[in-house]
Amino acid sequence: MTGSSSAYGSSRDTDRAGSAAEPAEAACARCGVAADGPPPVTWTCSVENGVRCHFCEDCSRENLRAIEGRLDSDWW
Repeated sequence: MTGSSSAYGSSRDTDRAGSAAEPAEAACARCGVAADGPPPVTWTCSVENGVRCHFCEDCSRENLRAIEGRLDSDWW
């Protein structure tokens, strides 16, 4: 599933120079659930092909082994 867009950008923001600004409003790159404001500290952040992706708690828990194995989310 691809990231969903909002008025503040997409949930997959390009990571330039390793420290791109966090989006004002975040959405899970897998299921699309929106967070109120920036990504909560309980969400997982991953950089895949130079793109920063945020994943909600539920998606992170369901795919923990794949995340620890460093598989791109396309393989989950």
